[in-house]
Amino acid sequence: MRRRPAEALLIDFDGVLRHFDPSAYGDFEARHGIAPARLLESGLEWARQLPAITGHWTRQQWLDAIAAHTGAPAAALTEWDAYPGYVDATVLAFVREVRAAGRKVGLATNATDDLHDDLAVLGLKDDFDAIVSSAELGVHKPTKEFFRAACLALETPADRCLFVDDTDRNIRGARVAGLSALRWGGPADLRYARAALGL
Repeated sequence: MRRRPAEALLIDFDGVLRHFDPSAYGDFEARHGIAPARLLESGLEWARQLPAITGHWTRQQWLDAIAAHTGAPAAALTEWDAYPGYVDATVLAFVREVRAAGRKVGLATNATDDLHDDLAVLGLKDDFDAIVSSAELGVHKPTKEFFRAACLALETPADRCLFVDDTDRNIRGARVAGLSALRWGGPADLRYARAALGL
């Protein structure tokens, strides 16, 4: 039997809607003695990432922990953190298309406590029916608790939600929680996403 179209979309932020251009940092490494990628690598190590994305640390505490771990100067962290990334215009147009078609859209992201500031800077505050942040929930993707809260935020049952993310682990977690899930590989996947939403 053919599956009914999803009634709501939950979409990841970094790696799907927002991206970072390494060239934006220019001669950062020459000036600070450390590569931007090394700061990110340190920040994503679980000992520092987990408290930051579950609300136990502020973003500033996370940055301070990265500085302590890497030995990077405070000026390097300040400059690194000032770059907000850029929005994928094609994905944003899709989000708006989904909402215009009467489907609810939620942003579902593992984030630090300043997510709403980032959304404001990028002009995205009004593009979602719900913003589901791990830092506010105290639980993170790919836990069932996160996905349960995300579906509740959209007032839509799990089996009527489509989740889009660029991380295999999160996709598996969403499916275990009962959602349809699409592993994002790029704009070519929008054809499948539209079909899954009945657009």
